Amino acid sequence: MSRVAAEDTGLDSLTTFAPLRNRTFRSIWLATQVSSLGWLMQTVAISWLMATISTSDLMVALVQASSNLPAFILSVFAGVLADNFSRRRVMFAGRCVMVIASAMLTAVVALGFVNPWLILGFSFLIASGGALNDPAWQASVGDIVDRRDVPAAVTLLSVGFNTVRTVGPALGGIVVASFGLMAAFCVTTLTYMVPLGTIWRCKWKVRSSPLPRESMRTAIYDGLRFTAMSSEIKAAIARGTLFGLASIAILALLPLVVRDQLGGGPLAYGTLMAGFGTGAVFAGLSNGTFRRSLSQERLMRLSCVACAACSLSLALTSSIAVAAIALALGGAGWVTAWSGVGVSVQLASPRWVVGRTISIYYALIDGGIAAGSWVWGTVSQNYSLTWALEGSAAALLLVAAAGVLFPLRERNESEPDPLEEFDAPAVALNLKPRSGPIMVKVEYLIAEKNLEAFLDLMRERRHVHSRVGARNWTLQRNLQKPMQWTEIFHTPTWTDYLRLNHRLTTEDKQLDDSILQLHAGELPPLVTLLIERPTSSARKGERLVPFFPRH
Repeated sequence: MSRVAAEDTGLDSLTTFAPLRNRTFRSIWLATQVSSLGWLMQTVAISWLMATISTSDLMVALVQASSNLPAFILSVFAGVLADNFSRRRVMFAGRCVMVIASAMLTAVVALGFVNPWLILGFSFLIASGGALNDPAWQASVGDIVDRRDVPAAVTLLSVGFNTVRTVGPALGGIVVASFGLMAAFCVTTLTYMVPLGTIWRCKWKVRSSPLPRESMRTAIYDGLRFTAMSSEIKAAIARGTLFGLASIAILALLPLVVRDQLGGGPLAYGTLMAGFGTGAVFAGLSNGTFRRSLSQERLMRLSCVACAACSLSLALTSSIAVAAIALALGGAGWVTAWSGVGVSVQLASPRWVVGRTISIYYALIDGGIAAGSWVWGTVSQNYSLTWALEGSAAALLLVAAAGVLFPLRERNESEPDPLEEFDAPAVALNLKPRSGPIMVKVEYLIAEKNLEAFLDLMRERRHVHSRVGARNWTLQRNLQKPMQWTEIFHTPTWTDYLRLNHRLTTEDKQLDDSILQLHAGELPPLVTLLIERPTSSARKGERLVPFFPRH
């Protein structure tokens, strides 16, 4: 299930609910809420089942870890699938895994074969289906709705989930208390089938690439490279990972708080989860207002403080009412924090790589959440529940202070989508898609008075080209003709060279124009394409051909 929130664009013409005018988005979104309702019921049932069959605090906390670890392990591969195959089919496959795993869990419980590790295993399988579905669904948002509606659409994903959170846990507690665990597991399996049917019926247009699919290895490399070179995405992932690690104690240890401190049962647990969801929904609907008056970095810090106050309150209270109020505050901080980091990743990612950047984001934040579940569960078991919650509060305050090192940037610095308009240059060799390595040389003539401006632009050009696939980028100056500068970079294959040019954006083209204005030659900069060949296997008739690209 998606835990990532977003906010509106801040434009008066757009509202949080604008994407619901799109029939396809509305259908899948509504079906997802039904599935989310079942997932929350199942979470309550599994958590309470674990609390009743195991005396280990760590095993109870590992329920949260088993739900988040699959995203850490599988998300990057799921992101590659989302960027290279039909996202609709990837979503369908992920939903099928969830239905099958949930049905198997229901059968196991019905037969009485329950033990802590078996429950964790099925929880892991269900979450694996979600890890396959989530990057494809998040990436599909930009395919289904207009780009201007993407922030509002991502906001709706969180608002919907957290609206369901207000009733799902309480409903799960009622079902478990009134009808038993079997009823909760059966209902959950049925709810998982709703989006399966909806995805089967709904179809949407996806802008196709004229180039062949990337190999798994190359796609992962390009996704990791782009993520590593985007300061906005790196900051968002770093803060999200730390926040997840510190804040998950609230949810991971809540069953123990209910059982040991409040003396409640599944109904009390569901009610407190509903309080958490109520705060999250309020924050989600108010996100636009908050962001118009506060920077994203300040909102992130306030979110950390709110969750720290929640964790500290849970450590000290023995009142269900106080715990519910604290959880509402924690829910508001939870969704507001994910709002900033989630929308930063979504809008900073062009369509060609959005599935991978989202999946890398999921992998790391879910890894942080899984690690946090283990850490706080271990602290609770070896020391005390109070110590674990107080430690979580202290860690959250450190995450707020981490803004000095990893500040969240405002979304107006997000990258635009690629133009995907490029005419392949004519070459004199019969190149195959995998022919390579390809070397590109661009020769400029730069006057001494323009040298400083040229070097500044070329530093930016190196970043731009390296981010979309250029390797071993260098800039060289001719010792005999000081005005002559040569830019050189490589791509592994001819297809990678074409793919690089398809990924350049409008801003990248404007950068090229700025560099061209500094060129002192009468003719445009000379662009030469070469293919590297080892001397031991040179092919007859091949020669290196300089050419001028078509504009």
